[in-house]
Amino acid sequence: MTHTSAGRPATGTGAGGGLVPVLAFTGIVVAVMQTLLVPVVKDLPHLLGTEPSNATWVITSTLLSGAVTTPIAGRLGDLYGKRRMLVLSLAVMVVGALVSALTSDLLTMVAGRTLQGFAMSAIPLGIGLMRDLLPRERLGSAMALMSSSMGVGGSLALPAAALVAQHTDWHALFYGAAGLGVLCIALILLVVPESPTRAQGTFDVLGAIGLSAGLVLFLLPITKGSDWGWTSGTTLGLFAASAVVLVLWGVMELRLKAPLVDLRTTASPAVLLTNLASIMVGFSFLVVSLVLPQLLQLPESTGYGLGESMVVAGLLVAPLGLTMMFTTPVYAWLSAKYGPKVTLILGMLIIAIGYGAGLGLMSAPWHSLVITVILGPGIGLAYSSLPALIVGAVPASETGAAGGLNTLMRSIGASVSSAVIGMVLANTANAVDGVAVPTLHGFRVSFLIATGAMVIGLLMALFLPRARPPHHVRRAVRARRAVQTQSSEPTPNNAPGAW
Repeated sequence: MTHTSAGRPATGTGAGGGLVPVLAFTGIVVAVMQTLLVPVVKDLPHLLGTEPSNATWVITSTLLSGAVTTPIAGRLGDLYGKRRMLVLSLAVMVVGALVSALTSDLLTMVAGRTLQGFAMSAIPLGIGLMRDLLPRERLGSAMALMSSSMGVGGSLALPAAALVAQHTDWHALFYGAAGLGVLCIALILLVVPESPTRAQGTFDVLGAIGLSAGLVLFLLPITKGSDWGWTSGTTLGLFAASAVVLVLWGVMELRLKAPLVDLRTTASPAVLLTNLASIMVGFSFLVVSLVLPQLLQLPESTGYGLGESMVVAGLLVAPLGLTMMFTTPVYAWLSAKYGPKVTLILGMLIIAIGYGAGLGLMSAPWHSLVITVILGPGIGLAYSSLPALIVGAVPASETGAAGGLNTLMRSIGASVSSAVIGMVLANTANAVDGVAVPTLHGFRVSFLIATGAMVIGLLMALFLPRARPPHHVRRAVRARRAVQTQSSEPTPNNAPGAW
């Protein structure tokens, strides 16, 4: 695929000191959308006047729209400007937050939450802007911070959202999200310049429709399978339809000169294995967020519940995000010395150790702090390594689309994690006063599954090819070698026999 570029700016040119903090803050705000309603999720049926199975659409709709729009927004950013698409996605999020803030009707709330999911594309778009605008010596740590912002925002939002929900009307959560979105837009317009890099070609509308349909058909039964039944005709039929649609979509994409996703690049070992490892990392990250808050808030009368309030539970889980953020400079040093493949392997190893240790650390509130302090650096290293591996394996003109696809892989991992852990906790639950309550055995099985996911991820990471320099660096090296070869060749005057 051809592309145009005005070249990477010199240090400090077009990429002032505020660019990285603004983009990272935007990533944190966007990640808040994922955990915004976690503190009130058990009350949603009552708040919206509907059945529990219908209320879950308030969560599912955001997940689905984020997964579908992320790779599409990434490609549009490559074509028409990453900053432009970043502002647009945030504007859609703000509209969605205001829609949700003004209603208690289920359908209107789902529509608003669907619009909020559009903002998930901000992570890959921000990473693409960093690649295009920052000098190389700042790029590694900046991308690490941007990638980690998804986990940081999700963790830090829990205690803040719990505090708001506990002391004010729950709609205030959406007003706060809208205000933060407006602030992000203003900061981006003031501080972040547009990327000079553009991909050439047209937007693949049919490819976008095909990918959207395939993803919805795949993610819908994952998120609703526990309600519908995993062997029901609806669930199996949607999985089968997804397979057919995605195969046909792939065949069509391979025939296009300017596809939505370059599947040939995606199928290269470096990109493919990184994306598969991303699924495992996304899976493992969500497990701790699903298990610890429930364990902390279960009443002590169960014999294993820790009896903490919603706010305290959020505060005890918050160090997960803080340690992820503080790991960024460590990642930058390790990655510069050993490469992102090594940091990914190290991160996954720490995550596996954290979940393994967590099996015996479930009997006191402070145990949760220990678990999160171990897991945070591991998840931070892993999250930081993924965009560096992707950026190093694709041309600059495909950064947005490739980064969007990688973010999608993490979302798929999180979706599968939610479904699997939900099923495990439901199948191991005990009835207490007519209410199904998760058991300690279910929590431990969930941690074991997360450990297994990290073992699989480690095996994938070990087979990642050795890191190669970016495309523009390889082209420069080839050109320099060609010049050196020509200059060292004998000329007719000094070596007539060679001609």
